[in-house]
Amino acid sequence: MTSNHDLLDRRHRAVPRGVATASPVFVDRAQNGEIWDIEGRRYIDFASGIAVTNTGHRHPKVMAAAAAQMDRFAHVAFQVTGYEGYVALAERLNALAPIADARSVFFTTGAEATENAVKIARAHTRRSGVIAFTGAFHGRTQLTTAMTGKAVPYRTPGMPAAAGIAHVPFPIPHHGVTEEDSLRALAHVFKADMDPSEVAAIVIEPVQGEGGFYQAPLSFMQRLREICTAHGICLVADEVQTGFARTGRVFAIEHYGIEPDLIPIAKALGGGFPISGVIGRAEVMDSVAPGGLGGTYGGNPISCAAALAVLDVIEEEGLCARADAIGQTMVQRLHQFRQSNSLRPIGDVRGLGAMVAFELVRERGGHEPDPDATKAVTAAALDAGLILLSCGYYANTIRLLAPLTIADAHLHEGLDMLEEALKDKGMKAAQ
Repeated sequence: MTSNHDLLDRRHRAVPRGVATASPVFVDRAQNGEIWDIEGRRYIDFASGIAVTNTGHRHPKVMAAAAAQMDRFAHVAFQVTGYEGYVALAERLNALAPIADARSVFFTTGAEATENAVKIARAHTRRSGVIAFTGAFHGRTQLTTAMTGKAVPYRTPGMPAAAGIAHVPFPIPHHGVTEEDSLRALAHVFKADMDPSEVAAIVIEPVQGEGGFYQAPLSFMQRLREICTAHGICLVADEVQTGFARTGRVFAIEHYGIEPDLIPIAKALGGGFPISGVIGRAEVMDSVAPGGLGGTYGGNPISCAAALAVLDVIEEEGLCARADAIGQTMVQRLHQFRQSNSLRPIGDVRGLGAMVAFELVRERGGHEPDPDATKAVTAAALDAGLILLSCGYYANTIRLLAPLTIADAHLHEGLDMLEEALKDKGMKAAQ
């Protein structure tokens, strides 16, 4: 029988090291909130393929929709001959997005979505400048890597910095950056780096993903909207990780009561099938000439069918409310863990819907990051049968991304495993 060890060895000899894999586990099958590896071991999944399987692994409705489409055709390219699924999905998203008179275009990956959002903003404004934030993650292409607010490991040696991109500190008060600090830094960029008349877009994740699940303050987002409106800048709300019920709303930007100009989307939209896109104001979206947007596989018919089913499941199963309930359960348990002297020191605990995270720190009651403890806890969790992901600008954050369809019993089982991983046993595992 093939083992995880065997496949790991084959992987090292066949796949470049630049493609990192968080866990030395190779999956055989998965269902809803559970995964089984090729050796038959079962895991509770608190990663969801990095916020992709919000509707769970192999949701019956999503799989049935994809299978029905596969029985008809798999690919024709929307740029060659259209098909109803693409149009129907655009109609659904246009109606759901908090953008008046919206249009949607589809791609394949999240990086394609964010890069095309910038392309559209540049076409609309006829400007080139882009402002992003420290800790941001927008992709691994040349442009999106430059927009990403973390150098290691995303920028390789020798990669030239893209011109016309500036970063502003993301407001994280307990790490010493207030909302006022961020706004002052933005004003400084306007004075020192690029005049507002040169800026095409300000790109921000309402809740940072890889950056550590830090939520942008309400007043900060509203102020950004005012600044963008005043200077004719496109406000781009990157919803690649936050979208599709994860935060308790279909889109996280709905929590802020503002209308962005563009929303890049991906991940959970396809329920495991690759699809991404950009939703935006018609006036902005139509700035690009015919032929200027698209891609051979963009809006693949199988992925469109799956995405339509995902939207049905979100509505029919009340997954926005379910996200809030899951998040409340997680945050409550994390606060209990934080109070325990028998567990590793936990710093900040935060969550919006079921997008929940906590920081591991060196001293109880403090905020000094402990990245070594973070590595140890994720490893101990895997040993216990729980798949976790770390993240964060300081590499000390653990994020909890259970499927929104996870059974209550599996949710509590996973949290129990997490508690065990936070005990002294987890410390010994790292030594």
